[in-house]
Amino acid sequence: MTGPGVIQLVDCEDVAWFRDGSEGARGAAAALGRRIGLGEQRTAELVLAVTELVTNLTKHAVDGSLLLRVLRGDSTAGVEVVTVDAGPGMADVPAALRDGMSTLGTLGIGLGAIHRLADSLHIHSRPGLGTVQLARFWPRPVPPRVAGEPSVGGVTRPISGEEVCGDAWAARTDTGVAAAPVPTERAADPNASASTAPNWADLTGFRPPAARTQTALRQKSSLPAEATGRCAPVRASVAGPGPGVLVMSCDGLGHGPMAAAAAQAAVRAFRAETAARTPEQVMEQVHRALRGTRGAAVAIARLEPDGRLLFCGVGNITAALVTRASRTTLLSHPGITGHQMRQLRTYEHHLPADAALVMHSDGLSDRWSHTDLAGLLHHPPAVIATALMRQSGTRRDDASAVIAKTPR
Repeated sequence: MTGPGVIQLVDCEDVAWFRDGSEGARGAAAALGRRIGLGEQRTAELVLAVTELVTNLTKHAVDGSLLLRVLRGDSTAGVEVVTVDAGPGMADVPAALRDGMSTLGTLGIGLGAIHRLADSLHIHSRPGLGTVQLARFWPRPVPPRVAGEPSVGGVTRPISGEEVCGDAWAARTDTGVAAAPVPTERAADPNASASTAPNWADLTGFRPPAARTQTALRQKSSLPAEATGRCAPVRASVAGPGPGVLVMSCDGLGHGPMAAAAAQAAVRAFRAETAARTPEQVMEQVHRALRGTRGAAVAIARLEPDGRLLFCGVGNITAALVTRASRTTLLSHPGITGHQMRQLRTYEHHLPADAALVMHSDGLSDRWSHTDLAGLLHHPPAVIATALMRQSGTRRDDASAVIAKTPR
């Protein structure tokens, strides 16, 4: 069950975007509900809600789109429906949720009925800018493990004309249980020479003095960033005590099936059950998995309940910590994971409880500011990610955004 000390995450698979025509979305929703075992009655309710949402987009919205995707918890699956448009927006969302509220006469069930049909409904709307809506449908009764709001959420969208996306994101929990050290490819062959198998110090650029013990390093790196004022690389970074959340943003080089293959290989490596607990350990794991693929830009973060954040990035992934008053950009280093990854650096920051970590591919412009997200930070991460993609996304490339909040 959810509660203190339990980190809420669900796996998410984007299935299809629909830009016009309710029949395609209706049929896809019905097929999706049956495929995941949602049940006949629950699937019918999902289809009814999708029909109303798409009808609303057709009648009211500018450049409206609907996304269907599968959510998976520990032992159950559900469907999430996301709609996004570029206007005109709602002046009064609570009024729109009241039964009988309609300006152009849609199916008549209204957003209020969708609110009752869905297990959760979130709406962000601004007049003149547009609306983002997110509705979730789980089997009934709703399993307690998926009843809360995930602390990480994201969205992907392929380039126009493609059905698969070369961008991906993923999140997983780290229980905090100590495990055996993760071997690196540089140390895998004991007979390899130093010239062909550089050690971990070569990768990180760090060579600890002989007098400095691992205990001292652990104590130093476990200090919260706001206490140390650190903006520099964390040397010999270690995971803090207790659980944490690892989050990855990945942009496979190019677009289309080959880029998608690289991104999915990164996701599989990221989710593999290993002893990797820090971003650089996971990055090594992903790097090995991407050999033989196109490669990718990858950014990985670790968030801990006290707000401590470790970040390691290779390639062109934009990452930033956003509060209502500021945006702090996180530093990645040049390279291509799977091909050229000459140096790994981990940076430590502090993520306040009312802030968010934002990571996105170059399918979104990075010319956004904290003011663009200030009114969104109280919403679930998936709503924030969708709103950011609406504002900054381009259809000339695959696009993805992932948002993470401090796990509590």
